[in-house]
Parts: sequence; structure tokens; C-alpha cells
Amino acid sequence: MSVDHYTYRVTWSPEDGVHVGLCAEFPSLSWLASTPEAALKGIRQVVAEAVADLPASGEDIPAPLAEKHDSGEFRVRIPPEVHRALALQAAEQHVSLNRLASAKLAA
Repeated sequence: MSVDHYTYRVTWSPEDGVHVGLCAEFPSLSWLASTPEAALKGIRQVVAEAVADLPASGEDIPAPLAEKHDSGEFRVRIPPEVHRALALQAAEQHVSLNRLASAKLAA
């Protein structure tokens, strides 16, 4: 598996005064550096080491998010009064509750 397929992000930490490299598939890992480029390089190396070490400890290697196939469906539990209010909004807009919820989530 290529560590190039993982989801990397670099952000600025005002508390630490450094750039932080992160990987969505490995939320416990990070790398601090003075430049964004160094933060990205560092987190990529840490992830590569973790991927190499996981099988030896009997742990599964996380699949890259980009390679997962989402169904487009998920369940959300909401209070009945919220459900009622959304159903009313959908009816007033002449759309399905699914379409209304999808539009609100996308906004």
C-alpha cells in the first residue's frame, strides 16, 4: 500500500508557533515543523513508519479514505421536533426531506 494515497493536511498552530502535519487516517500522529513543506515531509515519514510497523504488532493498516467507496447513505438520529420542523420545511419547498437534508448538509 502506498502512503501517497493517505489524506494529509498541514495547518498552522498559533499556540506552538509552528506548522503541524496531520494525516486523517492516523489521527494520533502529527509532525511539527517551521515550514509547511517540512511538516508535510515529516508527517509522511511518520505515517510510512507506522504502516511498516503495524503488521508486526498484529494491527490492521487503515485504508486510505480516497480508496473507500461510500454508499451515499448514512443514518442520523435527531429529536422528533427537529424531524417535524424539517419535514414541514421540505413540504413548503415542495422537495423531499432527503433533498432538503442533503442541501443543508452541503451548505
